[in-house]
Amino acid sequence: MDQLLHDFSPGLFFMQAIILLILIVLMRKFAWKPILDSLQSREDGIQNALDSAEKAKLEMQNLQADNQKLLQEARAEREEMLKEAREMKNKMIEDAKSEAEGQANKMIAQAQAAIEGEKKAALAELKNHVAGISLEIAEKVMRTELSNKDKQLQLVETMLAEKSLN
Repeated sequence: MDQLLHDFSPGLFFMQAIILLILIVLMRKFAWKPILDSLQSREDGIQNALDSAEKAKLEMQNLQADNQKLLQEARAEREEMLKEAREMKNKMIEDAKSEAEGQANKMIAQAQAAIEGEKKAALAELKNHVAGISLEIAEKVMRTELSNKDKQLQLVETMLAEKSLN
């Protein structure tokens, strides 16, 4: 270090200081400003990218919220449609039951009316048949009874007596 102090030259020092100052001025004018500008533009670009990413994240959250809302609305609409379909099915079943019951009651009433008509027809036929048989028997009885003149007079008197008593 002693040798350095002995070799020190103020002219050389002054020249080196001037060169250093010129170098600093040139560096500041031509190198530092563009480097700082490029760093600033890069920082601005990164900040813009971060802001865009945050904005995209918010938009994505909004879209997800909208999608959830649409999904819930679709589910609610589906449930409503299913409920309406069930109600329609139950109504159709009830309508079919009541219609079938009405037709069954109508058929039962028609069958009862037909049975009653058949019963009356059978009774009328039976009465006619019994009346015919009774007439045949009465005719045969009358022939045998009326074949004799005395028996005829007695029968007429008996009938007249019964008629006047009634």
